[in-house]
Amino acid sequence: MDQASTQRPLHDPAGQGTADHRHLAQQLCDVVDGRQILSPAKFIEMMGMGIDSFASGAHVHRSTIIRAPVAETIQSRIRTSLQVLSAVAAASGGDLQDAVFRYRNEPLAPFNSKTAESLMTEGRAADVVDLMTAYEAGVTG
Repeated sequence: MDQASTQRPLHDPAGQGTADHRHLAQQLCDVVDGRQILSPAKFIEMMGMGIDSFASGAHVHRSTIIRAPVAETIQSRIRTSLQVLSAVAAASGGDLQDAVFRYRNEPLAPFNSKTAESLMTEGRAADVVDLMTAYEAGVTG
């Protein structure tokens, strides 16, 4: 049985497409040198991005992702991305695929139409989470 078929789905069992955020980090988990880490390869695949794009956003060389996936820079980027992605999903109805699309592509007017992904690269994850929390609470911008 391949690894993908043994993982939990990224959506609810009823097939509604709602992201199960409690299990998302578990799904991205890998074991490297006896340590559990968030797999950059699984994250890159989930996000539909290339390794170069991830490396650029994490401010590391692409070979670092392959040779040192346990590097704190890489792990921190994935953790923070998951926090922002979770906030985007919550603000947009909980659908993970929609949240990934919005995270990567939707211009955010309060931030000069930058995307959540580009704001992440600038180190502004908290600003995006705050905005998404406000949206979720019903504040319009």
